[in-house]
Amino acid sequence: MSKEHYYSIIKSPSITEKGTLIASTNTHVFDVARRATKPQIKAAIEGLFGVKVKAVNTLVRKGKLKVFKGRRALLSDSKKAYVTLVDGERLDVTTGL
Repeated sequence: MSKEHYYSIIKSPSITEKGTLIASTNTHVFDVARRATKPQIKAAIEGLFGVKVKAVNTLVRKGKLKVFKGRRALLSDSKKAYVTLVDGERLDVTTGL
């Protein structure tokens, strides 16, 4: 597949406190497309970063109703992928692609 297709699956790395804590266990967090499947996410990570993926776990965060200055807004659903790499593989998402 082309890199453009991989970039349409993997939106961005999720750099949060929890994400940096679990990075020590060789697990990384990515924001992914809502319709992306686990095999597609695995292929995209392996294609973009050149590492071997051991497991992919996904979750969908449901959209919330937020109120700001009296205006209501519904945040959209988002999907995250927790990607575990094979032992011995390293990935540094802070340097960019």
